[in-house]
Amino acid sequence: MQHSTGILVVGQVARDLVLGIEGMPEGGGSAEVRERREMLGGKGANQAVGLIQLGASVRMLGVVGDDETDSFVLEQARADGIDVEHVIRRGTTALLLDIVEADGTRRLFEDVPESALLTADDIRAHESAFDGVDTVILQLQQPTDALLAAAELARDRGIRLVLDGAIEGPERDRLLGLADVLRADATEASILTGVELGSRDDAKRAAIELLAKGPSLVAVAVPGQGDLVVWDGGEVFTPLGDEEVVDPTGAGDAFVAGLVTGLRAGHGQQHSAELAHAAAGATVTRLGGRPDLTGLR
Repeated sequence: MQHSTGILVVGQVARDLVLGIEGMPEGGGSAEVRERREMLGGKGANQAVGLIQLGASVRMLGVVGDDETDSFVLEQARADGIDVEHVIRRGTTALLLDIVEADGTRRLFEDVPESALLTADDIRAHESAFDGVDTVILQLQQPTDALLAAAELARDRGIRLVLDGAIEGPERDRLLGLADVLRADATEASILTGVELGSRDDAKRAAIELLAKGPSLVAVAVPGQGDLVVWDGGEVFTPLGDEEVVDPTGAGDAFVAGLVTGLRAGHGQQHSAELAHAAAGATVTRLGGRPDLTGLR
């Protein structure tokens, strides 16, 4: 479903290098790479791609390097349909190395230079990126001052604000108070609340605590069990399916894309949660975290 207004994704754009191997070698040993993929990645870009595949119009506010070798990142983003007018060129593009064993065990190595992170000045310089959108998605891996600048712009304009991840420090509650929707995995929910998530009950306790801080809807992953979405007066739990997990990378990003798509379409919390869960399930069957959600439209 195409909307007359669109979505602004604020966050990470990266080069993804994904290596599929049979198993990790011992120290000093080597392993043959059975599959290799190099592509546009990063949490922000993955969410943008998923949203476009589900029918949205999406623009990106992030940073990529200014070297010629980094140009392919922008070229792929354009090919995916992402509006990159507000993608900043400087420094070196973040590099994410994803090594995945045959049994789905994943190791992620992140090279994220400081120049690849957004600043509050970047947000203010690109205030026009917020024009004509109804939803802003912030990944909380960016510096706090940049997050607050973006969140306050969204709130001042009456734009739905979706947060993905966790933030520590004194500005946490201020940012949560500006949010409409929060999505966090189990580790992130623990950082935000201090609740160790080992069960569905733990997840509900954390979600209720987070709802009290401002968001009207909170989605929390329950380790090894599924996803819990809670709102005032309701909740829905979607258990893990029987999909073969090739690579868990990008499942959370696809979840966000599905959840936002459902909410924007007015489908209600339960249907939106189910769409989010289906999007995550479709993504873990693929190596590398890049979604293919066109079949869910």
